[in-house]
Amino acid sequence: MDMPVATPEDEHYGPTEQHLIVERGFDGPRVIMVGIDGSPTSMHAAAYACGMARRQRCRLVVVFVVSPASFVAAVSGVAAEAQENACQELAADLRTEIRLIADEFRVPTTFVTRRGDPYQELRQAADQVRADLVVVGVSAQAGHRFVGSIATRLVRLGRWPVAVVP
Repeated sequence: MDMPVATPEDEHYGPTEQHLIVERGFDGPRVIMVGIDGSPTSMHAAAYACGMARRQRCRLVVVFVVSPASFVAAVSGVAAEAQENACQELAADLRTEIRLIADEFRVPTTFVTRRGDPYQELRQAADQVRADLVVVGVSAQAGHRFVGSIATRLVRLGRWPVAVVP
C-alpha cells in the first residue's frame, strides 16, 4: 500500500504499523480517519475511532483542522496573535492526549494539523491517506440545521463511509 509522503506537521504515535497477513475475504478497514476540533463530540468520535482501529488492527489518522475565523483579518494584530496562540495551544493539548491514547491502546496513529475550511481539509486528508472510514462528531451548533454540518456534507458528498458519533 503506497502511503503519501508525511509532511513536517504530521506526527506518528503508538506502535509502528505492522503489515498483517490478510485473510481471504477480509474486507475491514486499513485506515480510519477522524476529524477533531477539541469539542466534546469530536473527542467522542476520536475515542470511537481509536477503539475501532484497535479492534480492526488498522492505522488511525487524527486530523485537527484550524478554521480561520472570517473576522481575523479585520481584527488587530494583537487579537489575531492571541487567537493564533490559542489554536497552537489547543493543537499541543490534543497532540498530547492523542499520543497518550495511541500508546495506551497500541494503535499506530498519525496526528495531522491542517488550516482552512474543515470540510475541504477533511475531504482532502481522507483522499490523501486513502481512508477506508471517516469518523466525525455530530455538530452542536444550531446554525448547522440550516446550512448543513460538516458531517452532513461529508455523508452527502464524500467517497468513503462516514460514521457520525453523538
